[in-house]
Amino acid sequence: MSGLRLFWQGGLFTYRALFNWISPVLYTTTMLGSPLFQILFFTYLGRTFTDRPDDFFIVGNAVQVSAMSGIYAATMTIANERQFGTLSPLLATPANRFLLFFGRSVPVIWNGLLVSVFGFAVGIVLLDLHIAAANVPPLALVLLITVASCTAFGMMLGSFGLRARDVFFASNLVYFLMLLFCGVNVPLDELPAWMQAVGNALPMTHGIEAARDVAGGRSLAGVADLVVSEAAVGAVWGAAAFLLFRFLEAEGRRRASLETF
Repeated sequence: MSGLRLFWQGGLFTYRALFNWISPVLYTTTMLGSPLFQILFFTYLGRTFTDRPDDFFIVGNAVQVSAMSGIYAATMTIANERQFGTLSPLLATPANRFLLFFGRSVPVIWNGLLVSVFGFAVGIVLLDLHIAAANVPPLALVLLITVASCTAFGMMLGSFGLRARDVFFASNLVYFLMLLFCGVNVPLDELPAWMQAVGNALPMTHGIEAARDVAGGRSLAGVADLVVSEAAVGAVWGAAAFLLFRFLEAEGRRRASLETF
C-alpha cells in the first residue's frame, strides 16, 4: 500500500509542485497554444508545397505535440529537483527508487495525452479531419503507448540533470529534431538512411505511422508490428533512463556533488 501511495501521490505532488508557479493562463498557452499553431502551420505549409493530404500533417503533428509534456515536463520533473535544491533531501529517504522514479511519469503521460487529444480536436474542428468512431479506441491505445514511450525518453534527458548544468537546451533541441527525424512532416522513407536509422531508434516514429494508419481506417491488428516496436523503443529508453538515474545518483553521492553546479 505504501508503495502504491509513493507511486501515485508522489508523482502527482511532484507534478503539481513543478507547475505550481505557472498561472493557468500561461500553462494553457504553453501546453495548448504552441501545439495549435504548430498543427496549423505545418498543415497549411504541406497543403501549399506538397501533394500529400492534410491528414498526413494533422495526425503526425497531433501525435508529436504530446512531446510538449513528454519531453519538457518529464525532463523538468527530474532535473528541477537539483535546480530547486530538493534533490539531496529526496535521495536521503529510503523510498523505493523505481516507484519514486516512474511514479513521476504518470501525470506527465496523462498531460501528454491531453495535449495530443487537443491536437486532434484542432484537426477535426478547424481542418476537417475525419476519424470514424470505430477507429477511436485503437487510436487511443496507440496514443497511450506513444506518449508513454516519449515520456520515458524525456525522463532519460531529465536524468542527465543530476550532473549537467543545463538540460533544458537539450530538451528544446530534441523536441524540434523530432519534427525532422520521426516522420512528422516528411515520410521516413524519404530521409537519408542514417536519418531513418536515428528515427527508428527514437520514440514516436512508429507510433506516428501507426496513428496515421488507424486514423485512416486500418485495424489495430494491421498495425500491431508498429505498436509493438513503439512499446519496445519506449521500454529501452525507460530502462536506460532509470539506470542512468541510479548511476548518477551513486556518482553524486561518491563525489558529494548532488547539488553542486
